[in-house]
This record gives sequence, C-alpha cells and structure tokens, in this order.
Amino acid sequence: MTSQTWKEIVQEKIDPDLTRQIDVFSQQMQLRQDGKISEKVFAETRLRRGVYGQRYDNGQRHDGVETKQLSYPCGDTVKGPNTVWDAPGMMRIKIPYGSLTSEQMDVMGDLSEEYADGVSHITTRQDIQLHFVHIDDTPDLMRRLGAAGITTQEACGNVVRNVTACPTAGVCGGEAFDVSPYAKALTFFLLGHEDLQDFGRKIKVSFSGCGGEACGLVSFHDLGFIGATRIVDGKTEKGFAFYVGGGLGAVPNKAELLREFLPEKDLFVESLAVMRVFARLGEKNNRTRARMKFLLNKLGLEEFTRLVNEERKIIPEDPRWDYIDTLDEFLDSPLKEGSKLVMATSDAPKGFPEWFMTNVQQQRQDGYATATISCPLGDLSAQQMREVASIMREYTGDTLRASVEQNLVLRWISEQDLPAIYKRLADVGLAEASAGTIVDITACPGTDTCKLGHASSRGLAAELRENLGAKNSQLDEAIKDLRIKISGCFNSCGQHHVADIGFYGVGRKVKGYMVPHFQVVVGGELRGNGDSFGLAIGAIPSKNIPMAVNILTEYYVANREAGETFKSLVGRVGKTTIKASLKELITVPGYTEDKSYYSDWGDPREYTTGDMGEGECAGAVVTLTEFGLSEAERIAFDAQTKLEAGQVDEAAELALQSMVTAARALIKIQFLDIADDTNVVLEEFKTRFFDTQLIYDPFAGAKFARYLFRQADEPKTGISAPIVHNRIEEALLFIEAAYSCYARMSTADAA
Repeated sequence: MTSQTWKEIVQEKIDPDLTRQIDVFSQQMQLRQDGKISEKVFAETRLRRGVYGQRYDNGQRHDGVETKQLSYPCGDTVKGPNTVWDAPGMMRIKIPYGSLTSEQMDVMGDLSEEYADGVSHITTRQDIQLHFVHIDDTPDLMRRLGAAGITTQEACGNVVRNVTACPTAGVCGGEAFDVSPYAKALTFFLLGHEDLQDFGRKIKVSFSGCGGEACGLVSFHDLGFIGATRIVDGKTEKGFAFYVGGGLGAVPNKAELLREFLPEKDLFVESLAVMRVFARLGEKNNRTRARMKFLLNKLGLEEFTRLVNEERKIIPEDPRWDYIDTLDEFLDSPLKEGSKLVMATSDAPKGFPEWFMTNVQQQRQDGYATATISCPLGDLSAQQMREVASIMREYTGDTLRASVEQNLVLRWISEQDLPAIYKRLADVGLAEASAGTIVDITACPGTDTCKLGHASSRGLAAELRENLGAKNSQLDEAIKDLRIKISGCFNSCGQHHVADIGFYGVGRKVKGYMVPHFQVVVGGELRGNGDSFGLAIGAIPSKNIPMAVNILTEYYVANREAGETFKSLVGRVGKTTIKASLKELITVPGYTEDKSYYSDWGDPREYTTGDMGEGECAGAVVTLTEFGLSEAERIAFDAQTKLEAGQVDEAAELALQSMVTAARALIKIQFLDIADDTNVVLEEFKTRFFDTQLIYDPFAGAKFARYLFRQADEPKTGISAPIVHNRIEEALLFIEAAYSCYARMSTADAA
C-alpha cells in the first residue's frame, strides 16, 4: 500500500468551504498578475488571508540567500525589493486564543522547513508567523494548514484580528470562569461575517477571566471582556464586564466600560452592534485616526452607548447566536489522572528546581500543573515544534496555548510527569528557567522583517536576555519580577507601553550619520489587564540600552520602599529624576571614535533607515463595494474558464451571478443589510439604481443595466456556447457600468 501524498491527505481532511476560499485566492493571484485586479484591492485581499510583504535589503536575505524575483506582466510593479512579488514575505497564521493541538504543532513545524526559514514565530497576539515565505507557495500552505483545522483568514487587514485570551483560562485559581469557550465561539461567529468587512482599520478582541492580572490585557483592546458573575433569582449567571475603545499604537488609549455586566447570551449581538457602529461611523480616509478609540473619543461614551443600543434593535436575527448554548463542547479535558509531585531534591534533574520555581504553576485542579515553555524571541525550530507535539501526545493531550508573552503553556500536566517533561524540553533547548522574569523579554520583529521598524528590537532583546540571563541567579528578587518589552517603532507591537521598562526604536542623525536609538518608556504596568500606560522620557543610543537597564534596575533596588512596584517608584520620585539617572548615556561618540554606535544589534552594517517602506499592518482602506465589484470580476472570469472547459451551463450561471454580485455591491452603499438572495437583490437594485437612473451609463444609457434583468429571466440551462459567450460579454459590460456608477457616486460624495 503506497503512502498518501500531502495533497491527497488535504483533500480528505480540509473543509470544503475553506477549499473554495483558497481556490478563490489562487484565482485572484492570477488575475492580479494578469493586471485584472488593482494592486489596492489585491493588497487588502492577500492581507485578509494572512499574506504580508516583508522588509528586505537589496533583495537579499540577511544570510545572503538570493530571493526569487517576479513581477507583474501588466508592468505596474513597484520597483525594488519591498514588493510582495519581488521577494519572500510573511504568512500570519491565526490561532484563536492561542489554542494548539499536537497535529497543528507538527504541521507548522513541517511547513516552516518546507516553505520558510525553519522557524515558527509566536506573536504578541497568540498567532504564529512564518517568515521568508514566497507568495506563490501561500495557497498550498493554506491548504495544508486547513487540513489541520487552521485558517489564515483575517489574520491581517482591516478586519477582526485574532481573538486572544488568558493562556491559563480554565485552570487558574483566580478567574470567574473559563473564558476559553467564549473566545472560540466569538472567533468563529465573527470570522468572515459580512457586516464586518468595511472597517477603516483593524479590530482587536480579548478575553480575561479576572480583572487583576495581566493575562488578557483587556485595557488596550477595541473590545475587551472580563469574566464576571452575578446572582439572579438565586442562580449564578455568567457574563462579562465589557470594555470598548482601548488601543496602544503611537498614542495609547485605555478602554472604557460599556457594560458593567453583559449577560453571556448577549455576547454575539452586542459585539456585532459595536462593530457595525464602528464600520458605519469610523474614520475611513485618515488611517492614523481610524481605530475605534478615536471614534469613541469623538462621540463620547454616552453617545456611543446610545448608538450601540439603537444598532442592536435593527440587527437581523441570526441562528448562529445559539452557539452560546454549545460552549461546553469547547472545554479542555486532561489526558492523564492528576498526581502529586513527590521527589527528593537529590533526585531532581540538573536545572529542574530552578525551572520549577519560575516556569511551573499549580492548577486549581488538584494534582495538575501548567508549565511555561520559554521561547526566546518567540522563536521555535521545526524540531522543537515537533518535540513539543510529541510531549503533548504523551502527557497532556491537545491543551497547549501560545501566550501573548511569546511563549507556550503546557496545561493539564500530571505533576509527577514534570521531571520527565523537563528532560524532554531540555534535550531540545526549551528548558530555560526564565518565564515571568525580567529575562523573559517581549519583542516585535523590528528591522529584521518589518517595513516600519526603526531599530532592531529582536537584536536588543537577544542582547538583554544574554546579559540578564548570565547574572539571573544574582539578581535581586525585586528585579526578577520586572518586565521589559521592546518595539521596533512607536506602534507598540511589542507592547512597550505596559512594561515596567519599555523601549521603542527611533533613528537619530548625529553629525551627518544615522544612529539607531531607543526611546525609554517608564510608568507602565501589566497587572490589572494592562492597567497603566507608560510615557517616553528620552532617546538613548541603541548600544547604551543595556547600561540603561542596569542603571534603572539598580536605582529601583536602592530606592524602592517596601513592596513598591517600579511604576509606583516612578510616580513617587518623578520621571525627571529617572531621566536624570540616564543622562550620561545620551552622548554618541564620534564616528571615527567608536563605529559600533553606528550599527544596530545583530547587524554589523552601517545603520540606515533607507530600506524602510510603507507598513502593511493596516492595509489600504477598501470599501465593501470595491470588494464586491472585484469579486464580480473574478466570477465573470471564472465563467470564461468554465466556458473554455465546455461547462456551458455553469458558465451561464456564473455570468448571471457576477452581475448579481456587482449589483449587490452597489446596493451596499445605501443598504448594508441587503440579503444574499438574487430576487431581493434584483428588486432593490431596480428600486435604488435602475428606476432612479443612477446606474445609467453616460454612453449606453440603461442598456447595460437591462442585461441583468434580461439574463435573470432567461433560461439557465441548455444554452449554446455562443449565447453564453455573449452573456459573459454582457456581464463584463454591466460590471463596468457598476464601477462607473460607483465612481460617480464617490465623486459626488467627496464634493
């Protein structure tokens, strides 16, 4: 019996709807190369499937390997290495609330070897990213992920991003209840939801089981839910304290409490109402002001609440709201019975006691523990991914979580198995005893791969980890509890605002030369779901940042009062005093005196910001109408391929479907909730665009518009190929008329 190929395995296991989506994306890629889809629309399309461009220097990887060179045949390629077609990029893989199975870990390990650079990178939003992936390979990569139950849909772009949650939800002793099932249910309720495709910027959602810890970081999310309970008629009712309008970025904003108690049954409709208000009223033109926090600040909480209440009244009933009744299906269960760890100190493996102290926490379930796998810089090799998967199969089952701290959390470990698991992790370099300490540094990709990076956040993080790790055993206990977070620019992807000590990259010109610097941020706090945002107190040359960390931590030990946090110390002594302690580090020696200051960590080349590009995190704002018209073109093209293949009836149906899709796209300008029903679309289109003559083409009058109504009335099967050919021609003309109508309406609105 021959073994199956991956394509045969995928065909058996992948969801048919996901197959269709990926096939559509492949088709859109071809249409873009043929010049039949604009770069603006395609860019947002690929971002919504998790495909990013990536920063490069002269079309080379940092290890000197040449990248594959491609360009658009239509000739409108942007020249240079920073286009998605000119060099490998990044694939973001959406991992709802960080939950991973052993099969998924194996698959991503394999894919990182076959399609990327052999590394899986955990992000600060519990996603996985693969870098140095070529866009040509992304459809196959998506299919193999899909067969393992993973999607990249809406991992990027102006959509609802990955829903995050506490990695210890369900096993923590301080939570109201397990929020994991709610995070999962809301993820799949919102995924691809038609009402949520018209945002000016992204939406981030988080769940936390309690208000006091940092696991969920609800305070800086657009929508944040903190588990809560109340007694109603003698019964305990589950719900959430519901927060809206939080965000980090260049100017952080703390979320505001919209509902003191949102009953669990209202989770879906309330979330949808908030997002529909944002989609309708949020900024679309100026993307720097397009997050929900700006809309909330503009309207005020009272008016925003009123609009949400009104929106709830008009949202059509949705049978998917019943998901809330099936949440018990999403709960974790242990693989093995719990047992207490009984071990003499002399029998413990080398390094185990230190690892146990920092990386292991007892669960609220007797006999079980969680163990955090420290992943320096959030990176795991393919071998490490597969070994963790093997450990899961033997000891814990499919209960693993990725964390916003860029680590992995093994849950439901029977305590007696901890030494054996430690040995397995140590064998592959994953037993570092640093979780939750100052050594456990968070960092975004920075200049390694991000087009917006000003300085090497990963390079600095690696340097600090090495320095602090070397003296970890000698560090004062107060210092061990501090957290450092680093971003490569002001956008706070590394969450520097909520660290005890945060840094973000900037560039400074010194005597004619560019020098990498980091702004020092103090006053932030992780506890309380990211309760306090720090502020920058000054820029310091990158090469002096390790000394800055030494000075700040030593100052903290010498001057803190009993039990005082670093944030409290900063508040008591003042930022002026903290800044003064660092003043000797500001000076940059001359270029000939010490050239090391003029290169960045991990990169010996002379520092420059010349290879920066436009960031892709937000993407261009593409309206629902633009998406709909682009989809209509794709369907019309599909009709042509069906006709060429002799599938005449299918081609005829697609010709009509393309026109209905274009008509519905126009209707959405006036009527967002238009049903996906051909008869309803025809009626609404006639009333809103045909009878009013809005669709009338300046040259053809009502001729092109009538093609839709005539084809809707004509036979759909048994038609000759020449007639269907004509129908496709008519469909293309109708779509062009729809584009023209949209352009006229947009111009009128702008005027």
